[in-house]
Amino acid sequence: MEREELNKSYETLDVEEKWYQRWLDEGLFRADDTSDRKPFSIVIPPPNVTGILHIGHALNNVLQDIIVRYKRMQGYNTLWMPGTDHAGIATQNVVEQALAREGLTRHDIGREEFLKRVWEWREKYGGVIIKQLHKLGCSCDWSRERFTMDEGLSRAVREVFVRLYEDDLIYQGDYIVNWCPRCHTAISDLEVEYEEEATSLWHIRYPYAEGEGEIIVATTRPETMLGDTAVAVNPDDERYTGVIGRDVILPIVNKRIPIIADDYVSREFGTGAVKITPSADPNDFAMAQRHDLDIVTIMDGNAIINENGGIYQGQDCYTCRENIVEDLKKGGYLVKTEPYLHNVGRCYRCKTIVEPAVSKQWFVKVKPLARTAIAAVVKGETKIIPSTWEATYFDWMDNIRDWCISRQIWWGHRIPVWYCVDCGNIIVAVEDPDKCPTCEGTSLRQDEDVLDTWFSSALWPFSTMGWPDKTETLKTFYPTSLLVTGFDIIFFWVARMMMMGLYVMGEVPFADVYLHALVRDEKGDKMSKSSGNSIDPLEMIDKYGSDALRFTLAAFTAQGRDVKMSEERIKGYRHFVNKIWNAARFSMMNLEDYPGDAALEKAEYSLCDRWIRDNLNGVVADVRKALDEYRFNEAAGRIYQFVWHEFCDWYLEMIKPALYDKRSPQGKLAAQYTLITVLKTAIQLLHPFMPFVTEEIWQKLTKDDGYIVVSKFPEEDDSLKDEDARNRMGIVKDIINSIRNIRGVMNISPSKKLKVLISVPDDTMLSIMEDGRGYIKDIAKLEELAIEDKATEPKGSATGVVGSVKVYVFLEGVVDVAVEKARLEKEMKKLDKDLDFISRKLGNRDFIEKASKDIVEKEKNKFRDLKEKSEVLEDALGRLRDMV
Repeated sequence: MEREELNKSYETLDVEEKWYQRWLDEGLFRADDTSDRKPFSIVIPPPNVTGILHIGHALNNVLQDIIVRYKRMQGYNTLWMPGTDHAGIATQNVVEQALAREGLTRHDIGREEFLKRVWEWREKYGGVIIKQLHKLGCSCDWSRERFTMDEGLSRAVREVFVRLYEDDLIYQGDYIVNWCPRCHTAISDLEVEYEEEATSLWHIRYPYAEGEGEIIVATTRPETMLGDTAVAVNPDDERYTGVIGRDVILPIVNKRIPIIADDYVSREFGTGAVKITPSADPNDFAMAQRHDLDIVTIMDGNAIINENGGIYQGQDCYTCRENIVEDLKKGGYLVKTEPYLHNVGRCYRCKTIVEPAVSKQWFVKVKPLARTAIAAVVKGETKIIPSTWEATYFDWMDNIRDWCISRQIWWGHRIPVWYCVDCGNIIVAVEDPDKCPTCEGTSLRQDEDVLDTWFSSALWPFSTMGWPDKTETLKTFYPTSLLVTGFDIIFFWVARMMMMGLYVMGEVPFADVYLHALVRDEKGDKMSKSSGNSIDPLEMIDKYGSDALRFTLAAFTAQGRDVKMSEERIKGYRHFVNKIWNAARFSMMNLEDYPGDAALEKAEYSLCDRWIRDNLNGVVADVRKALDEYRFNEAAGRIYQFVWHEFCDWYLEMIKPALYDKRSPQGKLAAQYTLITVLKTAIQLLHPFMPFVTEEIWQKLTKDDGYIVVSKFPEEDDSLKDEDARNRMGIVKDIINSIRNIRGVMNISPSKKLKVLISVPDDTMLSIMEDGRGYIKDIAKLEELAIEDKATEPKGSATGVVGSVKVYVFLEGVVDVAVEKARLEKEMKKLDKDLDFISRKLGNRDFIEKASKDIVEKEKNKFRDLKEKSEVLEDALGRLRDMV
């Protein structure tokens, strides 16, 4: 059977480029809207159009691709919908930075010209991450690629906005929002990142307006007192029961403000009395609404003190803080200052400190939407994996606040709201109106704001499939089968897709949600460029190939645990790619004279043929189960164990005599058939993880069987189950390992041929040993092998025990007893010293209490391993002493 030979070494980049282009040219990733095959669909979490592939993207997309390739091979009509997100704030920032290099701002060139520049930037750079996903091997249906600002999705966004508005689920109102002075927009609670910072707590005297005395308030932001409209205390705080309702004089500003009582105030914070600045704190804003307090705005959009700040107008908040503290000291109002740690919110995009601000914004009433999304998970319509994340999902949904969806930027979906200049009417419409329906005036002004990027992303599962049109794609592929995403966007994206999917489509957007953890370095620390521990996936692909990176990510992805990565680990799996390549190369060299399956009736299957087929059959079942349950590390680990150890280390070594022995053509035929079927099945199992190397081998191995991408994924076959072969080979392998262990302990060279006697207790074991005689002799490298019933232990031998079987390795003439005895005694001395040191460490209460659990467990494992080794060496040393 003629086959094209594999090259001596595997060149990753040439192979990967070749096969990816071939798959695209053949349309192998394309879904069919009208197929009668069972559908399986995934929508890609759309990467930002500004993005380049980082290790988190790589993990997310590799996991999706593994499942998509697996399902495609199972015969499903698979759709993996690709696309990118317009990333409002991030993209606008990039283009604004480019303008700044020209000495311009967006306001200098105007909205229309600015948007033209953003679209030009998108055309030039927006496809970079898509090309990088190609490099990773992602098998998306690229003919359907979408963009959150393309015409179809923009129409869907407007349609949903109008529906929500008409259903009284969208409203506009004055509200306190998180304002980013750098991005010049409101951002949602989820877009604020908090960091603990050292600051001060200032205690300030507020004198009573009438009579003697004062109330002392504690604050971390003295500059905001310019907007104070009350002082609040807890109604149950006995220190202040007599002053509630009185007025105090606001220092510096010199105006009267009331003392109010509110349950929100903590008696433990500071003095138990707090200043209320409704324009500068969301909790103060809520209190102002409850008590009908005035709201005084003291900062503009750049976090500069405005006209309400009096003499401090024009100062930034930090300069203002310094000046106010100095003036408080001069006026005798500052009682004391003490160090204080508190959380400071920063914009997740530009890291600028966020300022609370009261402004007119658009909101979605999410409580009614959240109720249906909670019920869907409770009823099992959508399953969250791992299930431990369900509690987090429920907790957030139960306590959800209205969603601020307006952003004060230019790049994004402009809010479809127009104001009639003539009569003040508000028009909310899908299509741009040309006149006011109330007064028929034509002077209309569109709302300046755009929608939060996450608004369009929340519609992604159905908008990408053509909604609001009733398309064949929607009919076939919605609801989608699976969403794979990071746990960190469960609130940003997953929850909102659930709410919008149920609201718009009446169905959940996906059946399963798999939440993966974060990629960290090998020590478990967060990766970052500044700390120098980040891994560039594109660099890893160039160095080790996409298959090695993909397999590493899968092998370390355990449910609920962070993925610990290092370049060393990727390099290790590159060795695995080489192992597969060399095994395939060896196999194909020994299949050149294989006559084909037609001659199989003459084949005589050996014990190792039967064993490897049974073993592989079990692997097929385990891998399918693991992938069905999204246990990527278990699937990868099972395949790795089989290919490297069972197939390469054992089976290929065991069949060499059959392949090279011309005296038994029936045995050779069986070995060749087993070899080709096992290799084919193994690379099919590997394909979802390692698509490139498996396609290259498949094409050379099978010739006319098409592409591995669309070959049938292996299924468990009851006819291959062989418990007898499994048990027999298990014992044979244990015997060989026992001899190898004695070699290791006694420091015997691997090339030295040994004499071995095996003592068996009965005829059954005798039969197994005779069946495995050839394997034991060849693989354990024996000069002589005797198998006897209940043999007596010979003098001068080392003993291995395997169940009821005893293995005697003759040492006379093989081991220099005096030298070996001295070596073992020296090693035992060192072992005893190490054991004593760890024993004392584990006996130290301070160490046990102060060290982390991981470190204590590591020391315990080290102690166990050393103890075990000590016992083995003690036994060997005893035997050498007996020989002396």
